[in-house]
Amino acid sequence: MKIIKGGEFTGERALFCSSDLKIENARFFDGESPLKESHGIDLSSCSFEWKYPLWYCKDVRVKNSTLLSTARSGIWYTHGIEMRDCVIEAPKTFRRSSDILLERVELSNADETMWNCQGVTLRDVTVKGDYFGFGTSGVVAENLSVDGNYLFDGGRNITVKNSRLIAKDAFWNCENVLVENCLIVGEYLGWNSKNVTFIGCTIESNQGMCYMDNVTLRDCKLVNTDLCFEYCTVDAEIASHIDSVKNPISGRIVADSIGEIIHEPSRVDVSKTEIVEVKKNV
Repeated sequence: MKIIKGGEFTGERALFCSSDLKIENARFFDGESPLKESHGIDLSSCSFEWKYPLWYCKDVRVKNSTLLSTARSGIWYTHGIEMRDCVIEAPKTFRRSSDILLERVELSNADETMWNCQGVTLRDVTVKGDYFGFGTSGVVAENLSVDGNYLFDGGRNITVKNSRLIAKDAFWNCENVLVENCLIVGEYLGWNSKNVTFIGCTIESNQGMCYMDNVTLRDCKLVNTDLCFEYCTVDAEIASHIDSVKNPISGRIVADSIGEIIHEPSRVDVSKTEIVEVKKNV
């Protein structure tokens, strides 16, 4: 493997189509696509200041490096990339890529990031921005912190554990989702999704979990959550009070107490949903 230590790289496609290359302490600026179509690349303590640094790449490892805000749309059509202890300041990073590992990575401007990707592992990742994870499948996330709306819209086969998600319209149009031991805050959680399970979560959501097919909750707390489960098939065991439940389609809801149960027989068959308030039965 060839080793490059230090240096500044400018101009379009500065190291185009490189292979088996280790680069340390380098600066890439004033030129697009410096490593386009490269493979077998190790990057350490590098900075990227221009657009499209890692397009159409394979087998890439990056550590202690930065994509500055001007390195927009930085990693597209790339397959097999690991990033550790990195900062990504640029939006629209990761499109139509696969086999992605991010570990201890901060994405400070993650608008429209991680779109239509496959096979994504996130460990100790911080995200700030809207529409993270749109259309992405095969996600495993642990200790993920998100501050941004429309999280994982249209995603498939997603597992998120021990995380903090502050996001309006999170998990819309999704299928096969497991969320465990997480804090979730944001309106309209989970609409139009199928096969979604929450375990041990604390959820705060105005009109959360509506229009869902097969939503399951176990040992969850619903804080300031109202008008939930509208037009849902639901199996919920809630370890708290629920402000209000509206027009579930079918299933079972068990909670400590419920402030208001709204049933409109003209819209749903009331007999198909069992609702139990535990404290009333003590």
